[in-house]
Amino acid sequence: MEEKLLIGEILKPQGILGEVKVKPYTDSLTRFQSLKEVFVEATPYKVLRARVAMDFVFLALSGVADRNAAELLRGKNLYVTRENAAPLKKNTYYIVDILGCIVSDEQGNVYGKVTDVTPASRDIYTVQSEEGKIMRFPLVKDMVIRISPEEKQMVFSKKRLSEVAVYED
Repeated sequence: MEEKLLIGEILKPQGILGEVKVKPYTDSLTRFQSLKEVFVEATPYKVLRARVAMDFVFLALSGVADRNAAELLRGKNLYVTRENAAPLKKNTYYIVDILGCIVSDEQGNVYGKVTDVTPASRDIYTVQSEEGKIMRFPLVKDMVIRISPEEKQMVFSKKRLSEVAVYED
């Protein structure tokens, strides 16, 4: 499993004092307010301040004292270590741990690997077969038989999956 978890993308500088505007990739924006350290790509930064406004997070980072320094971070990804990540509720997973899981049904039919998860009220999973065919489906609770990110496996009810999955040509 990945040691660092992607939590957002730095969109642009905010103001003249080095603050950056972040597009968050997490369910809870307020969790940014308790962060002590983040990584911009591989470089660690101490979080001096964090605030939330609308659907964005604004961070002041150590060593980023002005707009010019903040501009150098534009478009870069923001990470936290797994131990500093927000705790998960039971039967929920980090998207990074789901990516690459092999999707099959209870009869052992393999559909492919998870290539993307689109967050929504019911997350949308994209699965690509070895032949390159794409299948998408919402993660509906009653279709899950077993999810094991450690084993990179997801097993779903064949009947329920056939009711909700859509395929690309």
